[in-house]
Amino acid sequence: MATGTSESTETSIQLESKQMATENYKIFNDSVHGHIRLHPLLVKIIDTPEFQRLRNIKQLGGGYFVFPGASHNRFEHSIGVAHLAGELVRSLRGHGEEITKQDELCVQIAGLCHDLGHGPFSHVFETFMKEAKPELNWKHEQASIKMFEQLINNRMNGKTIKEIMDGYGLDEQDIMFIEELIFGPNPPTERNNQLPMQHADPNWCYKGRPKEKSYLYEIVANKTTGIDVDKMDYFSRDCLHLGMKSNFSHERYMTFARVCTTENNEKKICMRDKEALNMYELFHVRYLLHQNAYQHRVTKAIERMIIDALLAAEHADFKLDDKKISETVSDMRTYLKLTDNILDDIKHDVSPQNANAKEIIERIVRRDLYKFVDSKLYGKFNLKLVARSQRWLDLFGDLVARSQRWLDLFGDFRVTVINFDYGQGENNPIDSLWFYRRDNVRKAITLSPDEVSFIKPAVFQEAKVFRFYTKSTAHGLNDEQLDELWHIIERRNQHQQDN
Repeated sequence: MATGTSESTETSIQLESKQMATENYKIFNDSVHGHIRLHPLLVKIIDTPEFQRLRNIKQLGGGYFVFPGASHNRFEHSIGVAHLAGELVRSLRGHGEEITKQDELCVQIAGLCHDLGHGPFSHVFETFMKEAKPELNWKHEQASIKMFEQLINNRMNGKTIKEIMDGYGLDEQDIMFIEELIFGPNPPTERNNQLPMQHADPNWCYKGRPKEKSYLYEIVANKTTGIDVDKMDYFSRDCLHLGMKSNFSHERYMTFARVCTTENNEKKICMRDKEALNMYELFHVRYLLHQNAYQHRVTKAIERMIIDALLAAEHADFKLDDKKISETVSDMRTYLKLTDNILDDIKHDVSPQNANAKEIIERIVRRDLYKFVDSKLYGKFNLKLVARSQRWLDLFGDLVARSQRWLDLFGDFRVTVINFDYGQGENNPIDSLWFYRRDNVRKAITLSPDEVSFIKPAVFQEAKVFRFYTKSTAHGLNDEQLDELWHIIERRNQHQQDN
């Protein structure tokens, strides 16, 4: 019986491969995944201005200024995510899941378009928006939905992308499904207001697909476990370009992934029980990438300078199409022009009001960076202390008010606060995963600690790292003053935890 099932699965995969070969699929030679085939509809989407914009947005933000190999962009990452999304869908279908070609296309399109809304230098722009327009609570996923809406209304040889999608059997509900995969429940579109719920389950908040296909929402962006094809691509891609090693194999994950049913009758993507220890590698790679690259102290200094330059340009009324930088997020036609090239646009601006922003950018070019002063690692810390701003003047208002000397000193400083963890805060990430056993591949289970390994991390979060930078060449702080500042931080943290 087992042999017959294996032959049936193999035949299904072979037939699908033949179908892919006969259709007008396009071949991409990717640096990570090798030669990959993409559906003609995906190629049409790639050939739009909205997607081509991603060629000019660095994947690692300011990391390229520190790691010369990290020149890769959101463009190739998005293509890689679409590829892996298709691989995982086809693997699950090969193991008996009722996944339609429309389901597969939707998941791949979501993987392709999930990063359309990123601004200059990726996550750097989100920090800029938090400081320039905190009331907006802006996130790139919101802009991804708006950009996707603009993209599907593009005309390609007389047809819009939406009309081309219709030719492949994708309707309004499918588009809703794509946007939910990108954004989560209730994406900010008119379509969301117009489409009714397709089911009566009050605990199911999605409109694109019923609860029976809940596992499809775990493929591109897994909100529960953090294990998704987005991470699998950028872990592999970032390690390759940074010259680091990744011991996690997404190919192995695809091989062992199954859809299983939990005790609550929910369908989840599960991993074979023997792979539990290997799953730690994924979370460990994430931790190492943050430690060695994403939160590198020079990278963070440069990114702080980029944010300060954008803020200075914002205050100097620098504009794109008569809009301030922070205002472009409300108009996708203008936002389309906002890429990493914004630094060159500011640098070549002739307005004398823009001198401060230009000076900061020139300092980045000259490698006259903000100077690292000191840092300290804490196991637990109350972030309310630094929630309002990254400026020292906000952090230590009572201290700097004591004398003009302190005021002059701290007005020149920046502070960066960083989390290092395995993706689930203080929790063991394996505790949120579902597994299955060889003798029952349809039943989702959790594993007890002794079924994984006794040799594993005891702590999964180095909660807060405070780093201090100064804009000046010499920071002017002696050891005694630094000790006083650390004492103030610790005292305030303890006071807030006690209350």
